[in-house]
Order: sequence, then structure tokens, then C-alpha cells
Amino acid sequence: MKQNNMLAMILAGGRGTRLHDLTKKVAKPAVSYGGKYRIIDFPLSNCANSGIDVVGVLTQYESVLLNSYVAAGRRWGLDAKDSGVYVLPPREKADANLGIYRGTADAISQNIDFIDSYSPEYILILSGDHIYKMNYAKMLAYHNENQADATIAVIEVPIKEASRFGIMNTDESLRILEFEEKPEHPKSNLASMGIYIFNWKLLRKMLLADMKNPDSSHDFGKDIIPELLNDGKRLFAYRFKGYWKDVGTIDSLWEANMDLLDKNNELDLSDPSWKIYTEDTNTLPHYIGPDAVIKKAFITQGCEIRGEVKNSVLFTGAKIGEGAKVIDSVLMPGAEVEDGAIVQRALVADNVKIGKEAVVGSADSEHIELVAKRVKGVE
Repeated sequence: MKQNNMLAMILAGGRGTRLHDLTKKVAKPAVSYGGKYRIIDFPLSNCANSGIDVVGVLTQYESVLLNSYVAAGRRWGLDAKDSGVYVLPPREKADANLGIYRGTADAISQNIDFIDSYSPEYILILSGDHIYKMNYAKMLAYHNENQADATIAVIEVPIKEASRFGIMNTDESLRILEFEEKPEHPKSNLASMGIYIFNWKLLRKMLLADMKNPDSSHDFGKDIIPELLNDGKRLFAYRFKGYWKDVGTIDSLWEANMDLLDKNNELDLSDPSWKIYTEDTNTLPHYIGPDAVIKKAFITQGCEIRGEVKNSVLFTGAKIGEGAKVIDSVLMPGAEVEDGAIVQRALVADNVKIGKEAVVGSADSEHIELVAKRVKGVE
């Protein structure tokens, strides 16, 4: 069902500094995931599958690759008449905030004219760096059933981890009574997923007032949502059940990839009823050598395996030489492990080569080792 009365805006401008070298030259939403995808594929595919025709992608840091990638709306079927994916970088300003988004709310404020040109009744605001599948049309139906002014998607987290999130305190009907940003002593475990539906006329009015407030952080969690609650508006929590991962660190990105090895994984990238669309790369089928040993692996097209792979995820074009071992690891597109090398509990970045008989990572390490530069081996 088409959602012509709802426009989506994807916040894709974060620096992604906790991903270290992976985001030095590439925006976080453009980072590779799951063999052949990019993180941004998930919210864009969710929009396409939910019947949302117009999507604005708000980019900022290291966005050249991301801009060119999302501009091809045909990947997600968003290139038909009256539909499209639009890249929206920060506007130039005459003050010290030249060409940046000062906060999540400011990112939307700078694009009020773009939104107004479509005259939507509702606006859906999404983070561009989470991995999940969600039907936003169902969330909009829930929003309307509750006659809500705003609806926030939430997911239950362990109470001991709740202080890391924005937490919603609700009544029995899931109407939000209080929003706490990373509370030291959380009262509930309903964590914000950074997915919001607002009635556009109301939000537009709030944003215009927020722009003029010199004391504002221009942020949804810190400013807009608390202000709506103070004004007695109807805010509801939309409870999401399913796979959702914030891949903000090397460890969490590794975990999200390793989750694909679980046959009961709720993400299910092969589900024909909710496809995750991505760039169609032309590569040869994968090749498994006569002496290769493979135990529990996720292997994408174009891979060449002549050594041993155990409990690992291999992206497009990864190569493993004779006698090499890749254990509990993720090899991103074009990564190469030469003969006799050993890779364990590591994430190897795009096109990085690990030389002959080199050893990276350790079975005993607390954190996953990111290998972002060539590792020399035996010459």
C-alpha cells in the first residue's frame, strides 16, 4: 500500500568515529555489511517495502561514496514517477555552523522547504546506521489508531544496559509519560530506536521555534520530544519485536555479521516477502578449492577459498590462500588472506591484504581486532 501521505528522512550524517579506520574515508551508513550489502540498504529497503515513495537522505561527513550510492534510487525501486531518493547535504550558513548539521532536529529544520514541497501529512525520521527490518506502514497505522502527535519505535533491552539508551517511561496504553536520555537509574527498559513518526504541521511549528532558541541542542531526544511532552501532546511508544542492531562499534559490527551464521537469525536476508535491496555487482561464482575446509560459514559470490574457514563471514571477492586459516572472523569485500596466514577474531577491512604466514587476532582477545592496513608476511 502506497504511503503518499508520509515522507521519510534518513539521518545519515554521523561521523561513526567508533568504527575507527572503516569510517575515515567512508560515511558510516555506507560501510559494508552481510556479504554484499551496505548499512544504508536496510532503512531504504524498509521504506520501499513499506510503500514510501519519497526519501531524503541527510548526509554530512565523508559522504562522496554515500551520495553517489543512494542517488541511484533504482536499487530500491524508488526511481519511478513521483518517487525518489534525494541526497540532502547541509546548507551553507553565514555563521560558524557553515555547512554542518548541529543536531538531529537541525538536520530536519534545514530541509523544511524540501519537505514542504511534498506537503506530507506525516514525516518518518530514521537513523541511517541500524540493521533491522520494519514495516513503517504498520507503525503509521498504530500512530493513527492512537490519534498520536508523535510515535517513537522502542525495543526492549536488558535493564542493565538501559542507561546506554534514550528510555521511554509509559503508562499501560504505551502513552509516553517521560523520556530520559541515558538515565543513570532507568525506570523502564523501553529504548528508543531513533525511529519517529510526527504529524508534520506540529513538528514544523516545533522546529521553527527550536531554530530560534539559542539554548537548544537542536536535538530530538534532548529538545523536541521533551518539549512535546511538556506541552501535553500525545506521544506513544511503538513496541518493535525482531532483530535490531546498532552497529556503532567494531565489536557490534562483527557481532551483527556473525549473527548471520545462526540459522534461527530473525533478520533472514533470504526472506522473499521483505527483500533487502542492494547494488548488483557483477562477479564470478565463488570457488572452493579441492583442499579447502569449510565449517559454518557465510560465503558471498566471487570468493576464492583454498584454505580453512570456520565460523566466519566472507564478503564479495574475499580470497583465502592454501594453508590459510580464517576463524571467527569477518572478511570485507576484496580482503585477501595469503597462503599460511592465520586470522582469528578479527574484522578485515575492504581490500586489505594479509601476507603469507602472518598472524592477526587472537582467540583470547576481549575485543575484535580491526585490520585496516596491509599486514606484511613472509616475503
